[in-house]
Amino acid sequence: MTGKAYIVGVGMTKFEKPESRDWQYWDMAKEAGGKALADAGIGYETVEQVPVGYCNQASTAGQRAAYELGLTGAPVYNVNNNCATGATALMMARQFVEAGVNDCVLALGFEKMQRGALGGGADSKDFATSPVARHYGLMAQTHGFEMTPPTAQIFGNAAREHMDRYGTTVEQLAAVGAKNHRHSAHNPNAQFQDVYTVGEILESRTVHRPLTKLQCSPTSDGSAAAVVASERFVRAHGLQEQAVEIAGQAMTTDTEESFASGSCIDVVGKPVSRAAARLAYEASGLGIEDVDVIELHDCFSVNELLTYEALGMCGDGESGKLAADGATTYGGRWVVNPSGGLISKGHPLGATGLAQAAELVWQLRGTAGERQVAGARTGLAHNIGLGGAAVVTLLRK
Repeated sequence: MTGKAYIVGVGMTKFEKPESRDWQYWDMAKEAGGKALADAGIGYETVEQVPVGYCNQASTAGQRAAYELGLTGAPVYNVNNNCATGATALMMARQFVEAGVNDCVLALGFEKMQRGALGGGADSKDFATSPVARHYGLMAQTHGFEMTPPTAQIFGNAAREHMDRYGTTVEQLAAVGAKNHRHSAHNPNAQFQDVYTVGEILESRTVHRPLTKLQCSPTSDGSAAAVVASERFVRAHGLQEQAVEIAGQAMTTDTEESFASGSCIDVVGKPVSRAAARLAYEASGLGIEDVDVIELHDCFSVNELLTYEALGMCGDGESGKLAADGATTYGGRWVVNPSGGLISKGHPLGATGLAQAAELVWQLRGTAGERQVAGARTGLAHNIGLGGAAVVTLLRK
């Protein structure tokens, strides 16, 4: 790698319940991409390459979406890495810029989803050929396979293991959901802005014990985008004041550790998240003690707790207490998911990682409005996809 990479423009749509708005995926991509370009003060003709992330649309949907921004002939890459897709597109953009291949790259992500629970590939007609068959097969050996949404099952079973192993309580799990719903009340882009108590979260419908509906991310429609530029581009366009450095970034995929124990805690990604965090810390020279604000992948409340441990915010088994004690909200050691996270902001798969980056850029610029984290200078994003990929990104202003 020959240089630094900076995010100089970000944009996103409001995340919405599927089918609640009459728009197509290219409409939402045009909105988010257009906002990112406008934020950077450039036109699409300046963009040299475009990695585009999505999971549910057909091949070359990336081109169809990017064509709404311009017909310049810029190469478009179609990216699908399950729920880590958005961060994967951002990583590709960073690599192009850091390697000196390009000075300006647009990372774009979108998803148009269907209502109802996310199947996660485990409910396909031919389960044996599912990309996640190995993950769900290991779960079934220990916990069986029930008639509940597969992704909720595997994360719910990880929660049961954490409770049995460390004494984590349902109240601690619900505290994560309560925090993220509370944070989203100040985010106009969030799918939900309702505030709930821990008791109300526990009283909501059980999806897969111990997880209730208000601890689970919804299906969502939406798009997000980021313009990634070189140091030379930043100087030439006078973008120093708004540029946020990608100080370190790493992706890891499953290793033997993910499967050896047979534990759902490992199968859903704690080892890969820990490995990605370690590599990102090494690349940036930063540690978790240097981070002010975090956007992490809380697809279910338990995954936020597992990620606290993977990122080094606490020891194994200590995450429930960390959440319950208020260490991860305003006034605590870190502010985690000021956007509302996946649980309340929403989770359009291909857009999620880029929406995390957008939130952190606004936080580090000091432009996040009522949800601003005072004095934030360093942010961390964590985006994970089952099957598996984890991306950890450290941003610095």
